[in-house]
Amino acid sequence: MKKEFIFLGPPACGKGTQTGSLSEYLNLPHIDTGSLLRAEIKNETEAGKEAKSYISKGQLVPVELVTKIIKNRLSQNDCEKGYILDGFPRSEEQAKELTKMNAEIDNGIETKFMAIYFDIDSNLLLERIVNRRSCPVCGTIYNLQSKPPKVAGHCDKDGAELIQRKDDTKEVAQSRFETYNRETAPLIEYYDKQGVLKTINANGSIKEVWERLIEVIND
Repeated sequence: MKKEFIFLGPPACGKGTQTGSLSEYLNLPHIDTGSLLRAEIKNETEAGKEAKSYISKGQLVPVELVTKIIKNRLSQNDCEKGYILDGFPRSEEQAKELTKMNAEIDNGIETKFMAIYFDIDSNLLLERIVNRRSCPVCGTIYNLQSKPPKVAGHCDKDGAELIQRKDDTKEVAQSRFETYNRETAPLIEYYDKQGVLKTINANGSIKEVWERLIEVIND
């Protein structure tokens, strides 16, 4: 049976960390839509060039183009047994597009689709955001309190100097939360009505959340 997972939750709720681990656990590709879009631009694909033309003007990349890029990725051979999709969908419109592309790609084969919602305290989120650092080379995310690098300021995997994203501030975080609540939070009800939503308590340590995640996907 093909397994398809998407993850819902506000910024810094821990999705990136847990989806990366789940990818290794299930041997399924972890598809981070932000990284996917940046790779298309870096590799100067046709879709990447088109996306860059919008970004360079300060405009949002159209849903149709993002959907096209994701569909191309989900159609690749390593997604034959399933995928772990992170960062998409972010609206009901995108959710409906994902349903369409899954139907076309899966072509009638047996699948199990699951939307996993990370439920977390908003105060904890702010703490996570201001302490978050990331590797500009491999994309690994650290937290100065809960998941610090072995060598302060440097990535464990490649030794690159860690950076703090410009949007990892309290003020920007509040704005991102407002956007999430307005555009993405309604997906919780959308997938709940479809009977495919699973909710986990995302408060606690990485290990605790991981154990809850495994319990949910094996239910």
